[in-house]
Amino acid sequence: MAKYSKGAQDKVEKVMHERKHGTLKSGSTGKKVTSRKQAIAIGLSEARAEGKKVPKAPAKKTAAKKSAPKKAAAKKTASKKTAAKKGSRRSS
Repeated sequence: MAKYSKGAQDKVEKVMHERKHGTLKSGSTGKKVTSRKQAIAIGLSEARAEGKKVPKAPAKKTAAKKSAPKKAAAKKTASKKTAAKKGSRRSS
């Protein structure tokens, strides 16, 4: 298991303290952070930026989820087209 440096632990502790007192703000919007998980993520991100020893952030898996529905949608449209052709033949 990957280890976190003492400096990274201190940074997360400081950020958690800020969250508890209501002074921790998110980066781009400036909204107050209330989520414990988000506060930890902010602390680890800041520690990484300072060069502390922190394991890499997990890779996002959004690309695989987005490609699957597109294929399913293409099959549905093909079946609709064939159904429309069959319907027009019957009425003739």
